[in-house]
Amino acid sequence: MRTHPFTDVRSIVFDVGETLVDETRMWSELAAAAGVTSFTLMAALGSLIERGGDHREVWRLLGVERPVLDVQIDTVDLYPDALACLAGLRDAGFLIGVAGNQPEGVEVQLRTAGFAPDFMASSAAWGVSKPSSAFFARVTLAAGVPASAILYVGDRLDNDVLPARAAGMRTALIRRGPWAVIQSRCPEAALADVTVDSLDELQRAVGLSRTGLC
Repeated sequence: MRTHPFTDVRSIVFDVGETLVDETRMWSELAAAAGVTSFTLMAALGSLIERGGDHREVWRLLGVERPVLDVQIDTVDLYPDALACLAGLRDAGFLIGVAGNQPEGVEVQLRTAGFAPDFMASSAAWGVSKPSSAFFARVTLAAGVPASAILYVGDRLDNDVLPARAAGMRTALIRRGPWAVIQSRCPEAALADVTVDSLDELQRAVGLSRTGLC
């Protein structure tokens, strides 16, 4: 019987944007405030992702200032599988965390939207951001287990899978959102321990490690 890749996983930590939260509304509202169409903004963002650029450069590419707009996460922005997945994995005995590159106040917004993980933090709260190794060191500290016992779930190779793997964690690439659609075609995508198209699929994959069906 071959060893399941998640047999030793005790904690599962999730990125936020495009992993738990659909950011379409946020980007659309930013586009409207900047005076450009959503279609134009998304095309410019896609071109930056394709060539490995920083998404914050999209405003310079479009020749406009980034709008000063505070778009808060609401329940309607959650992916339909997000709450059930975290609750199900927590009930299965995993320690659940949520940690991503997010502004101040996101923890309150996510808890209001229904998330109840064992720990939650943002890059703003920690003062370090992905893909810095310091960020993943904080994840390990917050989880209270060795890095090798953590599965980090995210939609990006550059910010999630590769740096989490370098920190000694297991990794899952969720293939949704613009980064994942583009980056999942890269050879490095094969370095993820698992690639899934939904959190329902992730929950089934991780569940095999607890049922012995491996």
